[in-house]
This record gives sequence, structure tokens and C-alpha cells, in this order.
Amino acid sequence: MLKNIVIVLSFLFISCQGNTQEKKEKTAKKTDTKEIAYAVSKTEEEWKAQLTDMQFYILRKAATENPFTSELLDNKKDGVYVCAGCDTELFKSETKFDSGTGWPSFYQEIEGNVAYDTDYKIGYARTEEHCATCGGHLGHVFEDGPKPTGERHCINGAALKFVPSK
Repeated sequence: MLKNIVIVLSFLFISCQGNTQEKKEKTAKKTDTKEIAYAVSKTEEEWKAQLTDMQFYILRKAATENPFTSELLDNKKDGVYVCAGCDTELFKSETKFDSGTGWPSFYQEIEGNVAYDTDYKIGYARTEEHCATCGGHLGHVFEDGPKPTGERHCINGAALKFVPSK
């Protein structure tokens, strides 16, 4: 009987994986990821010097501004919305709509100027949008928007600048 207990306990100790092994695996996975090289690339200090505190926090740290605080939320002028970090054209004014969410919303991006990634920050997968030129965080895209695309690009107003049509 004692022999059987020793065998069972020995088997359990051998088959258990410790925390140190788990941490090594996570570290190895992080080093395997590739950094994306963007056409516009600056140091954190250079971004801080160029952007306002809110723009830096949103574009470079992937934060979200409070709803209903953007001065661009109710903008109905003709023009184009550009990245506040690098001036890349991202959304045309004719694709903007009132989603009622508190953030500027668009049903279509300017193709090729917005890139996408999966974000799990709040516990489930969301499609994150960022500027394809500088990598700045813009917001998220959802599949509950109007026709013709059915998309709702929910964008932080501080990540954008508006350039009116001439």
C-alpha cells in the first residue's frame, strides 16, 4: 500500500508543470513576434513633442477618449479626416454618420490607409484599427453599421484632424 502511494505521488510530481516553465514559454512567444515597420516611425520622445497629451495617449498608447467629448463628433462639413500623427487621409466626410455611441463613426475607411489587428484588452476579440502609415491607434470597427458596408468604424476624435474641402 505504501509503495502504491509513493508511486502515485512520484507520478504527480513529475507530471506537474511549474510556474517558472510557464513564464519561460510566455517570454519565448513574445520574442517571436515581429515588429511592424511603418513608413513614419518616431521615438516616444519625438511623438510626445509633436502630439498633445491626449493624442499621444490615444495614438501611441491605444487609449480611448471619453464618449461625447470630441469636437469632431458633430462635424458635418465636407472634407477628409486625417491621422493626427502623420496626416494620412483615413476617412471621407461623406462616410461619416451619427452612431449615437459618442465617438465619430464612419461606414467606410479610405482603402489601404487603415490597418487592422485583433484586440483582446476587454476580454473578448475586437477588431482594432490603426493608421497604416504610422501605426497610431484609431479605434475599433464593428459590424453593426449602416449600408452599404454594414461597418461602424468607431474612432477616437483625438486621433483625427479634419481637413475641410476647398
